Amino acid sequence: MFAQRVLLSFALMCIVNAAPVTRNSFADDNVGQPEAGFVSMFNGKDLMGWKGQEGVWRVEDDTITGESVAGPNGSITQYLYYEDSKPADFIMRFEIKLRNNNSGVQFRSETRPNFDTNGYQADFDETNEWTGCLFQHGRGAVVTRGARAVTSENGDRQEERFATMPSLLSAIKTGEFNDYEIEARGSKIKLRLNGTLMCEVDDRDAKWARRDGIIALQIHQGDPMKVQFRNLRMKVISEDPVITRDADAK
Repeated sequence: MFAQRVLLSFALMCIVNAAPVTRNSFADDNVGQPEAGFVSMFNGKDLMGWKGQEGVWRVEDDTITGESVAGPNGSITQYLYYEDSKPADFIMRFEIKLRNNNSGVQFRSETRPNFDTNGYQADFDETNEWTGCLFQHGRGAVVTRGARAVTSENGDRQEERFATMPSLLSAIKTGEFNDYEIEARGSKIKLRLNGTLMCEVDDRDAKWARRDGIIALQIHQGDPMKVQFRNLRMKVISEDPVITRDADAK
C-alpha cells in the first residue's frame, strides 16, 4: 500500500500546477460570532467524552494531545474515540498541529480491538504528502488533494481535478495549527483546510462507502510524534441530497 501511495503521489506531482481554490478561513468568516448549530466536542480540561489508550493521550495547553515515543506505544497506530456521538451527516471543525509522522481524524468509522478503527480518514501528515486527502483503510486514497470524484455502486470511478496537489500546499501551515473541516452529507464528502477546498467525493461504492460511525483522533505507528487538537466542534445535519460546490471552485 505504501508503494502504491508513493507512485500515485509521484504521478500527481507531475501534473502542471493549477491555481488553488481558496476563500477566507471559516475560523475568520465571523470573528467573535458563535457558529450556529455547532456543539463543542472538548471541554478543554480533561478527556471526558473521549476514550483511548492510557498514557498515549492527555490534555495539554487546552488541547487534546497525543504523543508516541520509541517503544510499544509507537509500534502500532492508536486512536482516541469520541464517545458522545456516532453521526451520519455532519460538519466537524477543529484545529490540528503535528510534529513528525502522520495523523488525521477518522469518521463514519467502526471500532476495532486495541483502539484501532476502520473507515474514512481526513488525512494530515508532516510532509504534506497526504494532507487534505480522504483515505480509507484497505481501500487507500478515496480522493486526493485537488480532486473531485464520483464512485458508482459497482466501484466505477470518474474524477476531475480542480487543482494539482502541489498548488494547494500554500493553504497549509506546516508546524502550526491548521483549521480543518469535514463535511459529510449522504454520499458526499468534502474536506477543507484553512478555508480552502482540498477534495470532494460522491462515494456510492456498495463495498466501501460508509454512512455513519464513530469519530476518532489518530496517532500513527512509526517514528515518535506529537499531535495536538483544539477547538473541536460539530454540527449534526439532516441528510441533504444536494451539496453545493464552493462558489470559487472551477
